Amino acid sequence: MENKVSQIPEFKRYYLSEFELYDGEEFITFNIVGIDAAKNEIQIAVTNRGKISVITYDLLTDKNGRLYFEYGAMFEHVHLDAFKEVT
Repeated sequence: MENKVSQIPEFKRYYLSEFELYDGEEFITFNIVGIDAAKNEIQIAVTNRGKISVITYDLLTDKNGRLYFEYGAMFEHVHLDAFKEVT
């Protein structure tokens, strides 16, 4: 399926937006650092148990047209529309 990354309005709107995922023991925090539409990639700052890593993920589109990336060993879908603006 072709990714529709270029259809995201105002990439800058997502900059440093935040999402928290509970893995059963701890919360993992994701912050969007950048989106590369040409490569269909997203750069995420991941804070996991006190360690911060900047990781590049492939940006994918599900059957409903929602953009997401896959995280962890179970390839959990993290959708961009679940991120909230940090104020």
